[in-house]
Amino acid sequence: MMATAATCAFFPAANQPPESGAKSSGNLGGSLPGSIDTRGLNVKKPSFGSLQAKANAQAPPKVNGTKVGVMDGFKNDDEVISSHHPRTFINQLPDWSMLLAAITTIFLAAEKQWMMLDWKPKRPDMLADPFGLGKIVQDGFVFRQNFSIRSYEIGADRTASIETMMNHLQETALNHVKSAGLMHGGFGSTPEMSKRNLIWVVTKMQVVVDRYPTWGDVVQVDTWVAASGKNGMRRDWLLRDSNTGDILMRASSQWVMMNKETRRLSKIPDEARAEIEGYFVDSPPVIDDDSRKLPKLDETTADYTRTGLTPRWSDLDVNQHVNNVKYIGWILESAPMQILEGCELAAMTLEYRRECRRDSVLQSLTSVLDKEVGDFTDFGNVECQHVLRLENGGEVVKGRTEWRPKLVNGIGTLGGFPADFA
Repeated sequence: MMATAATCAFFPAANQPPESGAKSSGNLGGSLPGSIDTRGLNVKKPSFGSLQAKANAQAPPKVNGTKVGVMDGFKNDDEVISSHHPRTFINQLPDWSMLLAAITTIFLAAEKQWMMLDWKPKRPDMLADPFGLGKIVQDGFVFRQNFSIRSYEIGADRTASIETMMNHLQETALNHVKSAGLMHGGFGSTPEMSKRNLIWVVTKMQVVVDRYPTWGDVVQVDTWVAASGKNGMRRDWLLRDSNTGDILMRASSQWVMMNKETRRLSKIPDEARAEIEGYFVDSPPVIDDDSRKLPKLDETTADYTRTGLTPRWSDLDVNQHVNNVKYIGWILESAPMQILEGCELAAMTLEYRRECRRDSVLQSLTSVLDKEVGDFTDFGNVECQHVLRLENGGEVVKGRTEWRPKLVNGIGTLGGFPADFA
């Protein structure tokens, strides 16, 4: 009986009424291996696949009304049969919870995919072009691209730096050429330019900043090109607040071609001109040309000097010379700290004289003009002149900058110049 009880605990027998007499039987199937009793001894397997209990296998004896001889947790046939719940229609239904959970999971996944495909900006100031690819507008003459001001693009005053804004201008210029299908084997070079080892170099840049964007702002940059003389090209930019449409910055530049091998300026070949003149816009520049002559500066005439400036490897572009935006940072290296802390750059004119290579060592010279209007009590502006030159004296960039007082909430100023500026 102990063997039968142990077997029934792991392999319950079918619900059948017990036979009369001392015998009890259970059909366990022909594939059942030999059973093991409570002492770990093998029980002989019946010849016909069923286990028969002998007649002398009586019910466990009782001592003082308590069953003995069976391990706790094991039951005889009568107890196993009586412990089963009666089979009804309700408890024979399948468990629908797993199927319901699977259907819910599939529905939520499908809804998420649909929302991603049908995504639209929830706020008007969110970036409408999330990938920043840009597009051609106005009958194919203007290229437009949006940029979001990142946290690493702002300065100590929590606004975008001038270098950040200039990099956005340069990026739209290159993407304009690429979108027009004219970029081939060079940094903005057309196929005919690449055949002749010609590249574009900037000779003059004028910038006017009305307001600097802040972290999280989305700016819209429009750019287009126009003819400039017989052997030059002009490129203009308008940078706007994409939310309000207000103009933040205007810029105009002059470009010429240079031979990449000889590093000498070149005329525009007729074949290259035919590639680009179809994109020229007949419109005046967004900034009137500043034709004022920039004076020469040296150690004796400069008010501030910074020496030992050297390019890093990351300052070079694919044309193997220093990127023109880097020159702006070098020029401002010699600007007095009082101006950098109390003013913001309002306008800038740069004339590029020669390229700077990886092994160049430079000096930055600055002279402050109109010092008598530097008192913030009358909200006067300050003008500076700059020269960036090689240590041997060769001029790389000459420039003029105009500065206006920084405002606090658009009302007051942050401070004034020290006594030596008066």
